Amino acid sequence: MTQTEFLNVVMPFKDKLYRMAKRLLVSSEEAEDATQEILMKLWARKKGMAKYRNVEAFAMTMTKNFCLDRLKSKQSGNLKLVHSNYADENISLQRQVEVNDSVNWVERIMEELPEQQKIVLQLRDIEEYSFEEIAELLEMQPTAVRVTLSRARKTVRKKLLEKHSYGIG
Repeated sequence: MTQTEFLNVVMPFKDKLYRMAKRLLVSSEEAEDATQEILMKLWARKKGMAKYRNVEAFAMTMTKNFCLDRLKSKQSGNLKLVHSNYADENISLQRQVEVNDSVNWVERIMEELPEQQKIVLQLRDIEEYSFEEIAELLEMQPTAVRVTLSRARKTVRKKLLEKHSYGIG
């Protein structure tokens, strides 16, 4: 695979790799480092890239595993799961504060979810992968993906409702 072919295959989903890393790691810098590391690993494997049916799925799996390994490493004492909110500047300040508050609560709730639920929720609701793509990425059955996603959404919904019903807990 030539450099141009490699770039044409990998660059269209580079941002998805970054967003996955950003979801799993604390900072933009950590996510950028992880994305760069994955791209370098893909570059090193470019000659064997043709054997993969879905290079994007392979790269997303590599990113997920790299980030989880990073979180488990001794260097990860200060890393946690986060997600940035990109707000529309045309909405009112009050609405923007409400949106930011809700996003912060969802982030906190997602931090408490089991690892697999966090990843499935990220891939389906943020990255908009299909159930089949998620199943392939995570080596799960599509029905197991649906059940995991349903449980994650149910937990997030329940905790958000509790927060809104009872105030800050």
